[in-house]
Amino acid sequence: MTRAKDAVGAYGERVAVAHLVAEGMVLLDRNWRGRTGEIDVVLREGAAVVFCEVKTRRSNRFGAPAEAVVATKVRRLRRLAAQWLDETGVRPAEVRFDVVSVLPQPAGAARVEHVRGAF
Repeated sequence: MTRAKDAVGAYGERVAVAHLVAEGMVLLDRNWRGRTGEIDVVLREGAAVVFCEVKTRRSNRFGAPAEAVVATKVRRLRRLAAQWLDETGVRPAEVRFDVVSVLPQPAGAARVEHVRGAF
């Protein structure tokens, strides 16, 4: 089960990164590990550094993928973002937190929803 879940997550991250780069964002980091967890994707959009959480589900049966980003996850991501900024020395004019939901489809491209400034 874990391997299948990991494969779905890795697929979703690849789809999300391709989508975000196609929107003109610049990839800075992927799967960055801090002391308390991982940041899926770090990008730059203009003067902003964007910390992006990617959520992938095979169906909406248990809700939309973005609904999995709960308050505990938000707090952890904010701490991790501060660690990333501290360790890299990057001092952006703006910091933003986005969520990308990826929902694979039975045929064709996955459905991707990008929520800017999600939290």
